[in-house]
Amino acid sequence: MKIIEYIDFDTSKVKRQYGKVRAFLENDDFYSAEVKKLADHDVYRAKLDDTNRLLFKLMTFGGERYALMLEVVHQHAYEKSKFLRGIPVDEAKIPPLQKAPESTEGLPALRYVNPALSRFHFLDKVISFDPEQQETFQLRPPVIIIGPAGSGKTALTLEKMKQAQGRILYVTLSRYLADNSRNLYYANHYENEGQEISFLSFREFLETMRVPGGREITYSAFAKWFLRIPKQQRLSDAHRLYEEFRGVLTGSVVDKPYLTRDDYLNLGVRQSVYVADERELAYSLFEKYLAFLKENGLFDPNVMAHAYLPLAREAYDFIVIDEVQDITNIQLQLILRSLRQPDQFILCGDSNQIVHPNYFTWSGLKSMLYNAESLEVARVTRILQSNFRNSTAITDLANRLLRIKQKRFGSIDRESNYLMNSVADEQGEIVFLRDSDKAKRELSRQTRRSTKFAVLVMRDEDKAAVRQFFDTPLLFSIQEAKGLEYENVVLVNFVSTERASFREIVEGVDEDDLSGDLEYRRARDKTDKSLEVYKFFVNSLYVAITRAVRKLYLIESDANHPLINLLGVRDARETVAVDVKQSSIEEWQAEAHRLELQGRQDQADEIRRDILKTQPVPWEVCTPARVVELLNRVRDPKEVSQKPKKTLFEYALFYSEPRMIDMLRKQGFDRAKQLFIEEYGYRRLNEPMYAQQRMNLILRYFQEYNGRFYNGILKSCETYSVDHRTVFNKTPLMLAALAGNAALIRELRDSGADVELTDNYGITAWHGALQRALQD
Repeated sequence: MKIIEYIDFDTSKVKRQYGKVRAFLENDDFYSAEVKKLADHDVYRAKLDDTNRLLFKLMTFGGERYALMLEVVHQHAYEKSKFLRGIPVDEAKIPPLQKAPESTEGLPALRYVNPALSRFHFLDKVISFDPEQQETFQLRPPVIIIGPAGSGKTALTLEKMKQAQGRILYVTLSRYLADNSRNLYYANHYENEGQEISFLSFREFLETMRVPGGREITYSAFAKWFLRIPKQQRLSDAHRLYEEFRGVLTGSVVDKPYLTRDDYLNLGVRQSVYVADERELAYSLFEKYLAFLKENGLFDPNVMAHAYLPLAREAYDFIVIDEVQDITNIQLQLILRSLRQPDQFILCGDSNQIVHPNYFTWSGLKSMLYNAESLEVARVTRILQSNFRNSTAITDLANRLLRIKQKRFGSIDRESNYLMNSVADEQGEIVFLRDSDKAKRELSRQTRRSTKFAVLVMRDEDKAAVRQFFDTPLLFSIQEAKGLEYENVVLVNFVSTERASFREIVEGVDEDDLSGDLEYRRARDKTDKSLEVYKFFVNSLYVAITRAVRKLYLIESDANHPLINLLGVRDARETVAVDVKQSSIEEWQAEAHRLELQGRQDQADEIRRDILKTQPVPWEVCTPARVVELLNRVRDPKEVSQKPKKTLFEYALFYSEPRMIDMLRKQGFDRAKQLFIEEYGYRRLNEPMYAQQRMNLILRYFQEYNGRFYNGILKSCETYSVDHRTVFNKTPLMLAALAGNAALIRELRDSGADVELTDNYGITAWHGALQRALQD
């Protein structure tokens, strides 16, 4: 079998022994290597000598067997192995294997192996870099990494982060991506004492300098404000205006919070999506938008980023910015100001995934960096073209669309002028359906309760028509779909609802133009805004196609549209049978949590309402605002009810707040008065009685969390959501951590419980687990 080694594999203390055992393994001689299988871990061990052991894993790729060398265990210290996750091993109870497996059957498969490399990387899975990735991995910063979805940008970036020392920042616009990257980084218990890493969304990055006052504006809040403006006083498309505000009027300049009216009116023809006659109205609406933010305690992240420039400190030794095409110039400027050395950064992204007119180009980004720091940016840019995620059929379809885009509009810049190379084992499938009520209802019936199927439409306003047939909660506009991926994706009339625009997009393009390599070719007419006008449509279709990992279902009423023909999609079916199983409650809970982290609150709420049947908790939760309200009621002489005092008394016992109990004593609450004794003319807390009453409350409150029989808790999670709040504003996960109930913690985490949520004192489930560990 073939041998490859983990990047941090160290045999310096057992070189001779390892050489001998390696030769045995290469020759399938498990007997001489004294191999045993640690069954619970899918890991094998070989005997190097009397006290040292070799851990390895068996996998397969391309019909070959591979032994992956993981680590050397010195002095039988299996509990220190990061691949065994601290679990001790009793060798005496494990029988030796007489021979190696002769076939690849039953072995886990590797996605890719670079035959030129003898080393692999490990995040949540084994990773072998292809030549482009390996070349990029060996570069010294600064590095700009460009590549499509599924090209391994994030995995490569995380592995490159392991080379850095000091304070390190990973930042992106999406909290979900930041959380997911952190989980990948530490998935295999990776440790580096020379690093202090923060994985943050841009909002969280702002909060490290100062917590912004008010709430960040969302598109939902913007759309409600927009629709209140009389039609004759506004432009037609809310999304278009929102992105003009967020990518052109704000964010594009770094020397002021937003463009002045004169600045905006004098922009070039390709610097705004609006023509000159529309810009006056757009700017007047922008002024109303600024007033709306101020009146409602909201803030624009670009305006806030500019205001934070004086707060930026050189705090980080190394910075990674992921999905940089979604980051505005002012946000990028603020982040990079936090570097101690201006060239210690990695930027990565994909401009083909822009589905809004923010005018991002790689050439524009490089010009900004060059002007700001005099970097030789051409030297540091690398393009990854391999696609490890999407099936071959999906990648081929996306490439045909990129060819059409480039032929029709020319190249935006050299860095965006590439096609994807599929390295997926799975062929996948493009299923083409003629639009009919029967076909849509039948497809919905088969897929409506699966988390593996999502339905996409071009715009929010297209959802209503699609909902008549598809009742899955996983229905997204293209703006919402960005950053998501599903095994199967259904596109409903993406082309047909915008047939005129897509007909214009393919004007002058024929089948002969869609072969060979892409040639770098700029548009002939610099004043031609057609790319900006139609970029939304072509990029939206590209993003929609690449959301599908395995299968793509295209439903179109105009089945003979020229674009569909050019994409090579023909012979529309009338119906299709789908082999799919319903997803479990736990899978839907995890999906709702994932979508919530990604800001897809509408879909998360719909899952909880329509599938999980989640209800609001029937009790009053002692949130900080509720506690203030109760305190005011207790102090009100007109308040006759004892309930506020009783609630606050138990709250004070639970959170160990004797000062609150003293306040209740002064308000005449008998149970509080009993906890104080008078001594030498002073009243003091009766510590033993206070401790006893607190213990009684804690035991009662934690009774169900302390044992093995916690079905009632899981049932409550099904009814009220896995992150529902208990009376004292704790989540079930926080209480399970405080109780030290590892089995319950696992169940809650498998259901998508959020580890980042805090109680009234900023305590997370992690803090609770640490507190319990210190007590034990």
